[in-house]
Amino acid sequence: MLIVVSPAKSLDFESTFEKVPYTTPRFLADSRKLVKELKSYSPEDISELMGISNALGKLNQERFANWKTPFTLKNAKQAMFAFTGDVYLGLQPETFSKADINFAQKHLRILSGLYGVLRPLDLMQPYRLEMGRKFDINGKTSLYEFWGESITKSLNTDLEEQNTKVPFILNLASNEYFNSVKPNSLKAEVISPVFQDYKNGQYKIISFYAKKARGEMAAYVIKNKLTVPSELTTFDSNGYKYCTELSTVNKPIFRRKEQL
Repeated sequence: MLIVVSPAKSLDFESTFEKVPYTTPRFLADSRKLVKELKSYSPEDISELMGISNALGKLNQERFANWKTPFTLKNAKQAMFAFTGDVYLGLQPETFSKADINFAQKHLRILSGLYGVLRPLDLMQPYRLEMGRKFDINGKTSLYEFWGESITKSLNTDLEEQNTKVPFILNLASNEYFNSVKPNSLKAEVISPVFQDYKNGQYKIISFYAKKARGEMAAYVIKNKLTVPSELTTFDSNGYKYCTELSTVNKPIFRRKEQL
């Protein structure tokens, strides 16, 4: 079983986790190619590419200008602790025990526009590069084309190493990022949970709560060491309950009556 999640735009490179082990990203050579191209961009080019303000364009141009290898704990940080967006508010990796961290390293993957796939303990330097952005490099017109089958092959390799009877991908990533995966090439079943909250007389997906719930489900799986699809129905963090009558095997639905 592998859990896949999206990265986040918000980052924390102030706090450190020096006593936590670290690993090196698998696709660092590909990341270098992307950064080499991005180093030639002006702040204005970065702003236009990413659809962000001039201030953020300048910040990210500086990030790419300063990006260098090798990664160490002095210039980089373990990915799981570096991202701080809504998903990671739900994940709360700072609460993980050593056993939780080890389980996450084996079963959690972060999809990334710059790094392809990150394991939780892979070191990364700060960046912003959304997977869905148009980006011309090496004859490719998008990051989806740039990464091609690489991300899917990496996930398949991890699944094969686990050697489980029921391999599956728990898709807790956004569509933008999961579109970098080739489902037809995956050697596993894909399960994509849906999280709905009750508002104005009906259940609906509310972005902030749904993102946080994805992180909460990932944490629930990690802390309880779940590896079988049927065990996902027991997820009940922050008031969410499995909706039997509307769920399917590949699309379990979790609903919450009150926002907590």
